[in-house]
Formats: sequence, structure tokens, C-alpha cells
Amino acid sequence: MPLIFITGGVRSGKSHFAEKAAVTHYQTEFMQAQRLIYIASGVALDHEMEKRIVRHQADRRAQNIEWLTIEAPYDIANTLYNLSDGDVVLWDCVTTWLTNAFYEGFDRGTPCIEQPGCLQEKIKGLKKAVKTLLEKRVTFFIVSNELFDEPPYASEEVELYRQMLGKLHQWFVSIADEAYEINYGVVKKWK
Repeated sequence: MPLIFITGGVRSGKSHFAEKAAVTHYQTEFMQAQRLIYIASGVALDHEMEKRIVRHQADRRAQNIEWLTIEAPYDIANTLYNLSDGDVVLWDCVTTWLTNAFYEGFDRGTPCIEQPGCLQEKIKGLKKAVKTLLEKRVTFFIVSNELFDEPPYASEEVELYRQMLGKLHQWFVSIADEAYEINYGVVKKWK
């Protein structure tokens, strides 16, 4: 399975690049590709996020190709296990999923970040599911945000988030066939 990792700053063009690459791969492999899947991790908790989700949906519709959208704001591992040979998959995005993982359970009184071992289990489950995909004939595009150009934050929680995200990025790149960074619409291929 080819795994393609794509990162960049907010509004850098990374999602557009990833969508175009996934569609091109799907169309190139049309005889073998089964489904073109978009795994969305965003949850419209505020007006800004709602606008971003609507914009991404409109971008996909404008491509005149049928995407199967799977909403997976929390249980990404189970979603990945249910992919099939021949699928071309775009997951957008790791940073949103990790934020969701941090605060899942907040509505019930105790977010994951406050539960011992909860975040580690979620990341362990994600990695196991991705490793399982490596054994399938699935092309997997992963999008994430680059948050490491700023100095450390005073908030321990924000720093923990950045450290966990950084480790996830390193892990994804270590197993990726290709890795890209997008800044200001400029694509840099690192691997």
C-alpha cells in the first residue's frame, strides 16, 4: 500500500493538493481502484469550522467525481480497519483527529487527556490500524497541519499536543512512501 503524508500550514493548499493527488491516483488506477474515500475528522463546533467543512465539501463536488465521505472524528482506527483492497483514501486531518482525541469524553465529565493512558491507547490503536493497512492494497493519503515553527507554549496541554503531533508526524513519515510539505501553495517533496 502506498502511504502519502502531506503537511503544511493552515490554508497552505495541502488539502487541495491531497484531493487532486487522490483523484489523479483513483483515475489512473480506475480499473483496479474500488472506491474514492474521504475520511473527515472535523466536527462543526463553531461557525468557523462549519464554514471550513462546507468549503471542503464544495471543493470535492467541484471535481465532478464521486467521493464516499466517512465521518470519523473519534474512532479512526475502526474506520481504517473497514477499508478494502483497491480503495483510494484521503484522511483530512490528523491534527483535527488528535484534538478530538484529547477532548473526547468532555461532554461526559472527563476528557481523554485527563484519563490516565487514554491518549496513548488512542495513538496505539491508530498506529496498529495504519500498520494493518500497509498489508492491504489501499492507497492512503494523510493530511496534517504543521505547528512547529512557533516557540514553545506556556500551556502544558498545548505543548503535550504539539509533542504528540510531532511524534505522530515523524512516525507517519518513517513509514510513508512519499512525504510532502506545502507552504504558500508551494509543494516541497521531502521523501
